Amino acid sequence: MIETVEHSTVDLIKTNASDEDVAYAAWVSNFGGAARKRDTSNIGKLIDFLYSNQHMSPFEHGSFTIFVDTPIFVAREFMRHRTFSYNETSGRYKELEPRFYLPRQGRPLIQVGKPGAYTFETGSDNQYAYMTASQVNFFRRAWTTYQNQLGMGIAKEVSRNVLPLATMTQFYATTNPRNLMQFLTLRNDEHALDEIRSVAEAMEHILASAMPLTYNVYARERDSWRKLRELLERFSVEEIVERMNNEPS
Repeated sequence: MIETVEHSTVDLIKTNASDEDVAYAAWVSNFGGAARKRDTSNIGKLIDFLYSNQHMSPFEHGSFTIFVDTPIFVAREFMRHRTFSYNETSGRYKELEPRFYLPRQGRPLIQVGKPGAYTFETGSDNQYAYMTASQVNFFRRAWTTYQNQLGMGIAKEVSRNVLPLATMTQFYATTNPRNLMQFLTLRNDEHALDEIRSVAEAMEHILASAMPLTYNVYARERDSWRKLRELLERFSVEEIVERMNNEPS
């Protein structure tokens, strides 16, 4: 029997990241070893100044270790971020599990537009029904073939070749707050792959919980840049300047 999965799972394993550590790292420039003794009860303006002015090194002195259970194709896109450290389930050493990602009803199916300038739209009921039935059928055949090869004594590292990109994999990912924010900027975005965006959304909640002051500044700055990007996609620079000049003071 196979199992189909509609969503990835993201769990925080451990973190030593905090807003206070950002302040300590920044203060060491002026106070040396005494930085750790300074009061951190009012560091919001400092963190705002650091992030707004792109003084980013103080945001590198902490870490998040996160467990992710996701389809292989999402893991491969995730691991393009080389600022994380990774350890992943090995299909050479472990018999893989019969768990496969199946897109949920309502997941956008239809690509509209050309590469670099396209959107995705929901499909028809017939398209969802065919997609679901055909993918489940393929998963069953692939899993049966995998098991038959293992039963014949064929090595795991060879037998796994028949399994699809929808096979679920698991990995540990560790990074610092600065690189996590960069990941979120790219992957929790309307232009990102739907499946990796859901992973990034869960990771964003982890950041917000561990470092609320840092997260608030990050989210504000990111939203400002996104609004500017939207304007640049719709209007020329000259049109934007004219609009700004015509706004009431």
